[in-house]
Amino acid sequence: MSEYLSISHARFKKVQRAIFTSHLFPNCMAHECLLRNEGDRTKLDACCQYGADVDVGERDGILAHATQIREILSPEVRDLPWFKAEETEDVDFPSGKFVRTETHNDGCIFLSHDKRGCAVHRASVEGDWDFDGIKPNICRLFPMSYDDEAIVMSDDYADYSCAFEPDTPTVYQVGRPDLLAIFGQELVDELDKIEAAISAEAPKTLDVLS
Repeated sequence: MSEYLSISHARFKKVQRAIFTSHLFPNCMAHECLLRNEGDRTKLDACCQYGADVDVGERDGILAHATQIREILSPEVRDLPWFKAEETEDVDFPSGKFVRTETHNDGCIFLSHDKRGCAVHRASVEGDWDFDGIKPNICRLFPMSYDDEAIVMSDDYADYSCAFEPDTPTVYQVGRPDLLAIFGQELVDELDKIEAAISAEAPKTLDVLS
């Protein structure tokens, strides 16, 4: 069985089968994260521990909302640099360039506040502004990712306990709204067809009659 399935789309040519067959706890804020690769050590917001690659356009959007975000961040990081200075060229990013967020206390700098989760996301909710094009795509889609022609699973998906909760939706089902917002209806229509075909392949079970 092929690891990748072909799709007809202007940008993406294939999708990794695993996004339709792997599962994910759907609400990060209600989940206690455990690092499976470290003996189930508790680490909340574990997928954000390394920081993130941010398109320079997203960086500029974050900085445009710096006042609201700074009010949420902990005092020790409010006036620190939030991004590394180096810009790296990469055609997978909308602008063709990305920067890396700084980290603080073993996590992305935007985790440094008095609640869980991303300060950029929280500021958008509390300030009633749209984070589309501002909260990094790579963060919104996790544990999905993408390259120049494929929608794929992130390499560290299996490191986190949210991947092993029973009776949870698939990675595609959880990430579908963000795929739609970022890449549009045409891509989601193609992926919906793949999802339906994979569902049809699944073995059917019969109810046991008593």
